[in-house]
Amino acid sequence: MTAQLMPGGPVAEAILDDVRTRVAALNERGITPGLGTILVGDDGPSASYVARKHDTCATVGVESFNAEIPADAGQQALLDTIHEFNANPAIDGYILQLPLPDGFDAGEALALMDPAKDADGLHPESLGKLVLQEEGPLPCTPAGIQAMLIHYGIEVAGKHVVVVGRGPTLGRPMSLLMTLKGAGANAAVTVVHSGVKNLADYTTEADILIAAVGIPNFITPEMVKPGAVVVSGGITWEGKKLLPDVDEAVGEVASWITPRLGGVGPTTVAMLIRNTILAAERSAG
Repeated sequence: MTAQLMPGGPVAEAILDDVRTRVAALNERGITPGLGTILVGDDGPSASYVARKHDTCATVGVESFNAEIPADAGQQALLDTIHEFNANPAIDGYILQLPLPDGFDAGEALALMDPAKDADGLHPESLGKLVLQEEGPLPCTPAGIQAMLIHYGIEVAGKHVVVVGRGPTLGRPMSLLMTLKGAGANAAVTVVHSGVKNLADYTTEADILIAAVGIPNFITPEMVKPGAVVVSGGITWEGKKLLPDVDEAVGEVASWITPRLGGVGPTTVAMLIRNTILAAERSAG
């Protein structure tokens, strides 16, 4: 068996086409939506990711704002910038690029953000709404993965989804999203992590396996049920090389698999911009 690939590019373009339509409608009302990013330190992959977000904004008519804070500037400099972004009416949504350098408190920073401008879906209020099944901005990578499953016609309802990873940006919200009623969800969900003994006992039971651990090549062929759908959500940077959680050899066992490059990344960026447009629409009334 050789798996069919699930590239994120076509999914992202479909999302961005909808964004362009929404932006045009806002423009007719004299509104130009704005996305902001806050980058702390000089981490290369983070800087590259932020640049890609701004490049994508330019293609859909969204104004972009970026604040760069030196790694030695201290927590208060970050909090001051968040206050500025909260108060800036031109910024409809913004993100704090994670992870932060040592010495910064991400929890305090995220809590200070205006939840109405939460473009990443990671504010405590946004995550609380996800738990309570209330409408709100969804975490971008989980929402992008869900969009991929829908786009490629992967049946999720009633299936067994196993999420490997429990982090607040991917694994935990992914598991919550998969249990909701609606398209691309309504599944039976098991959450495991790298510290679970006999991990393959769980992963080989998955109809849909979503890796979110951030450990290169962590998911190997013997951990996958033949014919399963496999999504590599977590990534690791080794220098300038991006390494996924899923070993490429898994493609010989799975029915569908995300590619090593161009998988969930494009959909994450597209969902970020979509969250910003939805925030602009709510603000405009």
